[in-house]
Amino acid sequence: MDYIKLGTSQLNVSRICLGCMGFGQAGNGQHSWTVDEAHSREIIKRALELGVNFFDTAIAYQNGTSEQYLAGAIKNFAKRDDVVIATKFLPRLAQEIEQGITPQKHIESSINESLKNLSTDYVDLYIYHMWDYSAELYDIMEGLNNIVKAGKARYIGISNCFAYQLAKANALAERYSFEKFISVQGHYNLIFREEEREMARLCHEDNIAMTPYSALAGGRLSKMPGETSKRLREDSYAKLKYDSTAEQDSEIISRVYELACKHNASMTEISLSWLMTKVASPVVGATKISHIEGAVKAVDLKLSDDEIKYLEEPYVPHQLVGVMAQNN
Repeated sequence: MDYIKLGTSQLNVSRICLGCMGFGQAGNGQHSWTVDEAHSREIIKRALELGVNFFDTAIAYQNGTSEQYLAGAIKNFAKRDDVVIATKFLPRLAQEIEQGITPQKHIESSINESLKNLSTDYVDLYIYHMWDYSAELYDIMEGLNNIVKAGKARYIGISNCFAYQLAKANALAERYSFEKFISVQGHYNLIFREEEREMARLCHEDNIAMTPYSALAGGRLSKMPGETSKRLREDSYAKLKYDSTAEQDSEIISRVYELACKHNASMTEISLSWLMTKVASPVVGATKISHIEGAVKAVDLKLSDDEIKYLEEPYVPHQLVGVMAQNN
């Protein structure tokens, strides 16, 4: 396993981050493809054995049970100081706004609940899950600064935002001597490269770490043409993100398969090897031990410049989808 400093922070993280969205108790409209605690523990244990020290979860994942499952596994299989835990908080609910709960109070209550779920006194990275358009930016940044000052989070990150929003937030933080965002978790992979237009350039210039989600496009970049899986069949959110561009994306997926055969490697290895030439540490979800084992192998696979160009050549612009489309 290789490690990298996360942006301007002092966090040394593995080049693969284990995404824990697939862990937790399904139900109440939550994802039906998630795995139970016993299988989650096995996957997390194997990740640790392979050198993964970076774990990403969220209070929204399966009503907090993803955080709880991660906490139990870390307690049994690792020392807290040897791992980097990231979790995320959502914007205020309409009910909270009606009740007059400020963004600062919302952030404080959210981190306290996550710390309880995670059985820890602090998280290494606390991530603003998606932009709260009902809140003043000052209130959000002050709220995040407060929890860092209180020792409940070491650093802060952001997810699902536009480059102008990240730039604006960090400019405000600098003005008021607040904590700045040191990382961004956006939608970025070989068949969805819209982050390259502005976000990637901003991050390169300001040394902000990119830790993208959907690194394998919900499994599409790890499956041979025509191959399917339970998640591909049942993940309605991934379908929303990718089904409309399936025809354009198929040429890229075929080229991933071609290079996988050439390198005697998996499609996962090819797709992630490409992504790691662009970002610090992709967030890779896993619902089987083989998923994390395949992801880790990608760290040692190096693509040539010509192969990188070959994979990128068929890409066509994509419409924003999911959360970002709603915010546009």
